[in-house]
Amino acid sequence: MRFRNALRILSDNFGNVYKLLLFRLVTGVLFASLAFVTINLGLQDITHSAEAQNIVELFTSLFKELKTGSDFGALVVYRDEITLAVTEFFAMLAQNIGSIVGAVVGVLAIYLVARFINGTSTFAMGSILNDRMQSYSRTRFSSAYFKNLGKSAIYQLIYTPVSFLFDVLCILGCWFFFFYAPSLLPSNGFLTVLLGLSLSVTAFICMQAIKLSFISAWIPAVLTDGKRVGEGCKLSFRARKGFGGRFSSFLLAVYLIVALNVMFGIFTLGSMLLITIPASYLFVLCLQFVYYYEDTGKKYFLSFRKISGADGLPETMDD
Repeated sequence: MRFRNALRILSDNFGNVYKLLLFRLVTGVLFASLAFVTINLGLQDITHSAEAQNIVELFTSLFKELKTGSDFGALVVYRDEITLAVTEFFAMLAQNIGSIVGAVVGVLAIYLVARFINGTSTFAMGSILNDRMQSYSRTRFSSAYFKNLGKSAIYQLIYTPVSFLFDVLCILGCWFFFFYAPSLLPSNGFLTVLLGLSLSVTAFICMQAIKLSFISAWIPAVLTDGKRVGEGCKLSFRARKGFGGRFSSFLLAVYLIVALNVMFGIFTLGSMLLITIPASYLFVLCLQFVYYYEDTGKKYFLSFRKISGADGLPETMDD
């Protein structure tokens, strides 16, 4: 019932998907440009080096030879020259390790700032959803954004680094399940690759569902009941009642989100992702608010004439 109510609220607030999309497109272009400039400035000595140019020229000549159908002897010569060129290139990289580290650190810093800024838009969307569910009012994105900017900044200062470290652990877990876990089971060849991929995807989805289950009450507690950000965090992590139900709902939500984004991404050549990705963020927020309202015994609007009670059952408003 709560899962279905979250879908109904998403449908009722679907226009906010485009606001979230516009915000993230603008910030995405801005931070991608900054990352490009950082990489270009940090690695220009490497990309414009004689060693790098030599590798490009060798591969260009190799492809031309392949098109003309050269004999095996000519290809052996290219193999030896490319091997020598790659060796010289890696030696040059070792001499410019400082530039590489600087570029990596710069891009990582830009990535974290981008996550911080994008997170403030998620907080604003939470405020819009809360106003809609409480009084069925429509709040402008700009009003919600600047009204809650202080709280969202504090929230992101805590959430962004913790979430980044958790995502790193997810990647390491997926790496283990893909490359090492299948070797412990009696399988080989294509089945091993398929098993590793299945285990890594399962591990990633389960870990994301666990994270969402623990933080599900954080934003709603701050926006709905006026809790301070730190207090809302403690309340969310200590909410053990109904954890199994929350985990099941978020597990199903993450599976649906991954499946729908992959399906629409393939069949629309990626164009539909402009809608499905921000809609995914909004749906997760809807599910978080539904669980918080239900767990705290609050009623909320599903639509103009339907209010859901604490038991999750909708009530129809009479004229």
